[in-house]
Amino acid sequence: MNSFLRALETQRWDDHRYYHHSRINQSLHLLSAVSFLCTYVLLFTDPAAAALVGWLVAMVSRQVGHFYFEPKDYDEVNQATHEHKEAIKVGYNLKRKVVLLAIWAVSPLALYVDPTLLGIFEPRAGPADFVHHMALLWIAIGLGGLLFRTVHLFFLQGVQTGLVWLTKILTDPFHDIKLYHAAPLYLLRGELIDPGPAKRHA
Repeated sequence: MNSFLRALETQRWDDHRYYHHSRINQSLHLLSAVSFLCTYVLLFTDPAAAALVGWLVAMVSRQVGHFYFEPKDYDEVNQATHEHKEAIKVGYNLKRKVVLLAIWAVSPLALYVDPTLLGIFEPRAGPADFVHHMALLWIAIGLGGLLFRTVHLFFLQGVQTGLVWLTKILTDPFHDIKLYHAAPLYLLRGELIDPGPAKRHA
């Protein structure tokens, strides 16, 4: 258990120090984290609504921060190039995210072409059924993305690394709120880049 917790702390620390320099990105992660917590609650009451909030708000805000606001030049703080960070990224680096997001983006088209999606769904009666089926498909894509990378890591870096990464992803909303709750305030003060991303958080 101690080894697992140390590995979890390391993955969280590397993710923060390498990929969360921008205060805009941190603020968007705060929005994403709160949205994901709403998603977790909605999963037990309205899975379709959970998928819509999770993908359209939580995931979009999260990835916009990474793709458009996070610096990609040489990281002086960590003495690492963007290419090096992408190569050692445990989970979904930007290239893998593009693939996952592309699958998510084209999935409504597949459902439009085949409303039953190879017999998985009942034929839709109207737009509301389409949105409901699309949301359920998005849940499947999200779970599939998590399980695929977890099992992939089993073979690449070991079972513990995969399980640690899965645990990190599922608990990221709680951890992100802890780390980035003050980011909007810093942003309002005009601070665009975290001056101390290498400072380890307790």
